[in-house]
Parts: sequence; structure tokens; C-alpha cells
Amino acid sequence: MDNAKLMVNIVHSDDADQLMTALRQAGFSSTKISTTGGFLREGNATILVGVEGDAVPRVLEIIKRTCHTRTQYVNPLPPVMEPGELYLPNPVEVQVGGAVIFVLDVERLLRF
Repeated sequence: MDNAKLMVNIVHSDDADQLMTALRQAGFSSTKISTTGGFLREGNATILVGVEGDAVPRVLEIIKRTCHTRTQYVNPLPPVMEPGELYLPNPVEVQVGGAVIFVLDVERLLRF
């Protein structure tokens, strides 16, 4: 397969199982690696999918359908303060979830 691709998909851990199920139902094999990262240092999943180049749009559609952004409120870290000062943080709204996708050329894709 000269047109093989490796799709590295970083998704929110809440969406990972649903994505793996949808990929399997569509006939795609995948591997999940638990990872941590992002602004909040929360749990993510990195889903690896090896496909022929013409299958990339189908996998992208599955990812769009199953991985959603959501709003979360977090308390910011307090600033450095003098003893006795009071800091009452206001929660900050951030977007989490969705997907970050890398599509890489693969020299050869083998399945045994």
C-alpha cells in the first residue's frame, strides 16, 4: 500500500471509548494509549489508526461525529500574595474535548 497513512488522534478521555466503538463498527482497527496533556493536564486518549489514504475522510467523519467540545469551569491558580491577603478566584470558562488529529505518511502498512 503506497498511500498508507497513520492517523494520530488525541481526544478527550470521555470520548475515547465511543470513538473506538464507532471505528470498529466501520471496520477500522485502532489502538488506544492513555495520555495526559492540554491546558488542564487532564486525561486524554491517543487513538492510532493505520489506513489507506482514501479512507482518511471516513475516519475524520467518525471523529467529528463522536468527539465533541464541552465547556468546563476551572479556578485559576492564585497569584503570589503577601501573608494575610485574601484571594477569591472567579471560575474561568474553558473549552475541553474535541480532537487534535495528525495524518502522517507511512512507508508501508502491513497486516498479518
